Amino acid sequence: MGKFEAFESRVAPLAANNVDTDQIIPARFLKTTSKEGLARELFHDWRYDERGEPRPEFILNQARAQGAQVLLAGDNFGCGSSREHAPWALIQFGFRAVISTSFADIFRQNALKNGLLPVVVPAGVERDLFQLVERDPEMKVRIDLAAQRLTLPGGREVEFSVDAFSRHCLLEGVDELGYILQKDAVIRAYEAKRAATPETRI
Repeated sequence: MGKFEAFESRVAPLAANNVDTDQIIPARFLKTTSKEGLARELFHDWRYDERGEPRPEFILNQARAQGAQVLLAGDNFGCGSSREHAPWALIQFGFRAVISTSFADIFRQNALKNGLLPVVVPAGVERDLFQLVERDPEMKVRIDLAAQRLTLPGGREVEFSVDAFSRHCLLEGVDELGYILQKDAVIRAYEAKRAATPETRI
């Protein structure tokens, strides 16, 4: 994955609480081990009717959601069963961040490991964002991970927290294995020193 750089984007609002991973990507689409091709199945049962036709009232089927890199969600987003396919599908659709008042722990970890940034904001900020995007669907927010700052229209800034390790990996564009490989020179030096040191017997 690429380095996570600051960006500005329109917002796709999904005003629903307790959105679980089976709603994000239904279980019947979990047979694949590839990260590719999941964008169409994102929120499948909400996006399509029984004939497979897009429901025009669902946000992801509306023109204003196309190209939006930020999903504005309700409380407790990503609850339910553990499945990496959930952040995969969100990323494949084009989302780089999800804003909510809280995330399920497993979803949050899966998201961070796959390059999707979960941004936790106070309830008042979330409420303001939903009102702002309702008034102006073209409004944009700016997300700066390095500064851990969300900037709303009008310049209001809101700080958010990300654990130091996940922040480092996202900014460097590496996963956990990539992080270890960054330490290759240090590991090799340690192993060379260890091999040159006589074994101590007890």
